[in-house]
Amino acid sequence: MKYMSTWESNKDSDKKANKKSKKKIGIFFLIFMQLSVVVYTMSGICGKLASKYPTLSFEFIGMYALDVFILGIYAILWQQIIKRIDLSIAYCNKGTSLLWSLVWSIVFFHEKLSVANAIGIVVVMIGIMIVNMDGTSDNKKNNKEEADA
Repeated sequence: MKYMSTWESNKDSDKKANKKSKKKIGIFFLIFMQLSVVVYTMSGICGKLASKYPTLSFEFIGMYALDVFILGIYAILWQQIIKRIDLSIAYCNKGTSLLWSLVWSIVFFHEKLSVANAIGIVVVMIGIMIVNMDGTSDNKKNNKEEADA
């Protein structure tokens, strides 16, 4: 039996952990991530609605209580997300909150969509797609390395 130093042992276990953590993101999980982002952006709606009321009024406190409740639900969903995928990919997908916030500002508050906002959202969405595709190509590369080993 070959003696392995602690460093070599840790290196091997890190490789195994990285291979396990690099899972392909399925459509169901992408939808789950987007629903959690939608929940997150709902807290912004509560904050905006609370701003319409006098500070510390019953309505103001009620809207902020709802805001805290929504953020609590989101925290639970977020923990489930980062348990299953790489943190870098999860945070990148969180960027879609910009799109959802823009949608809510138009739907609920009748704000106007500017050309600059539209271009910015398109740039962010392209970036998110690139990061997600990069994660998929890393998974294919890791799967090939596993098959070769």
